[in-house]
Amino acid sequence: MRTHTPPKHSAWRALRRGLGLFTLILFAVIGGAALFYSTLEPAALRIGLSALFPTALLSCLAIRLPLPRRGAMLGLCLILGLWFCTDPARNDRDWAEEYRQTADATLQGRVAHVTHIRNFTYRTPTDATPDYYDADFNLDKLSSVDLVTSYWAGPTIAHVFLSFGFSDGRHLAMSIETRRQKRFDYSTIAGFFHHYELFYVTADERDLIGVRTDIRRENVYLYRLQLAPATRERLLRSYLSELHGLTTHPRWYNTLTANCTTEILARSGASSRWRLDWRVLLSGYTASLAYDIGLLDQHYPFATLQQMSLIHRPEGARPSANYSQEIRTHLPLNNP
Repeated sequence: MRTHTPPKHSAWRALRRGLGLFTLILFAVIGGAALFYSTLEPAALRIGLSALFPTALLSCLAIRLPLPRRGAMLGLCLILGLWFCTDPARNDRDWAEEYRQTADATLQGRVAHVTHIRNFTYRTPTDATPDYYDADFNLDKLSSVDLVTSYWAGPTIAHVFLSFGFSDGRHLAMSIETRRQKRFDYSTIAGFFHHYELFYVTADERDLIGVRTDIRRENVYLYRLQLAPATRERLLRSYLSELHGLTTHPRWYNTLTANCTTEILARSGASSRWRLDWRVLLSGYTASLAYDIGLLDQHYPFATLQQMSLIHRPEGARPSANYSQEIRTHLPLNNP
């Protein structure tokens, strides 16, 4: 006599099979994308493997016996995972011009010696004359740290970086970005995989902020962080230490875990409460996060402070020698 599987058991089995198939397809897509957005060369190898892996993984469904089928799937995933975990970040690639030269920093007593500070002169967003210079910064003259947020496509996403000010009027801007190779166009999706190295752009404000306010005409806000002198110095030292470390131990950029906001929080030693805040991923709200932490001027409601912190530039303006002073003329920049 035939026995019938209870409907409840049949539904559970169907759900398990459905979840298993969904997981398999998800692994196939993620694995294919990891290979497609990798830095493997030549391009034919990268593209070929990105098609081969999901095809091979899904083909395992044709294996009738459960144990060999699961073993083949697991083996393919382990091979991909092993490659991904051992795929090293590098400094010796053919970089796009703006990422070609790495800065470095060394400390001698109370003086930071920074080499290859970027100071490009931009004519258009894609046409610039490269230039670099070296400079010494006395830590005793560190007088401010400013948070810069730049918006180009709505309020949700912004690029966020810091600028360190000194009592002699100089500023050292440091922006954590993707280090893009010349052969690749920029891709947001690629940032989830091993596609970009992590890059600390160390630049003159005329370059790093000026290209955004005067050339790209983005909406750029500048906020004075309310930090004690010892905290300012500790933050700068952390940045300079990481900058130096990347010259010999490069790291991968990651859109979720190693980006412009997560790295700022890492360098500042922020608690996990703030590192897990939703505004870390939606970087357009980073300034409101800083406000809630108490790092921005509390004399104004945040909405008012944000309006006051927008950098206004005349139409057709270009960064001049006094650019850093010009952009701060009407901003609320009170130190604690």
